[in-house]
Amino acid sequence: MAGLDFVGDLKPFKSMWKIRVKVIRLWKQYSCALGETMEMVLADSKGDMIHGTVKKELVSQFVTLISQGETKLMVNFIVTVAAGSYLPTKHPYRIVFLPTTRLRMCDALPSNLTGLDPVKYESIKDGSLNMDYLLDVIGQIVEVSHVKVVFVNGKDTQKLSLELRNHDDDRLLMVLWGKFATDVNDAIQLRGEHMIICVLRFGKIKVWKDERSISNAYNVSDVALNPNLEEVQALPKDDMTLAIVDPKHPALANGFHTMTTEEKNLG
Repeated sequence: MAGLDFVGDLKPFKSMWKIRVKVIRLWKQYSCALGETMEMVLADSKGDMIHGTVKKELVSQFVTLISQGETKLMVNFIVTVAAGSYLPTKHPYRIVFLPTTRLRMCDALPSNLTGLDPVKYESIKDGSLNMDYLLDVIGQIVEVSHVKVVFVNGKDTQKLSLELRNHDDDRLLMVLWGKFATDVNDAIQLRGEHMIICVLRFGKIKVWKDERSISNAYNVSDVALNPNLEEVQALPKDDMTLAIVDPKHPALANGFHTMTTEEKNLG
């Protein structure tokens, strides 16, 4: 399509951009400082992704005009530096909507354009990844604990601990909090001991006593069980079944967790 810019070309000091992007992820976020904003991850035809933000005073203008999974032509927005410790893409900048931003219908980008980019477990555990960036993981759930209710920053919160296995038979600890914990636990109960593949999108690396795990970043993240994805089909199919266990890992057994300011804002 003529006259289009690509996500990889976006940079500050210009507002007359025109991009064709698919909404990979869409969520609302609340903070005391900024109020309720609308956040999104957008991908272009090259698969490059960027974070987009609709500020609180413009949410009502755009909330009915954009949905997850849709492809849109976006015209007239600003680009600012991406900062923080919960960055959903590796793009150095993010899009900020203006009152004059326009969203237009266009031909849809392919359904298999998902932006999914699962990382290797070892790169999480060896500390080589930048913890400021959210990331994707895929694995077979081989162990799961019972849901626990722990006291987190003044309120009771559900916690579910799982062990994932990848195609190399490496293992990774995953901890889910809040509604993610209860929803995944309910889904697991329905499936029994059958093979369950978990896909966590936009997860957050956590460190407990020098040991790293992956966790949901509250409503930014997305969890799917046995989704119809090529990456899921590539995992080994064997007779290993799911084991429901009491937490054996110190990070699983210990209910202590202190939320950062950004975590509170994300949830």
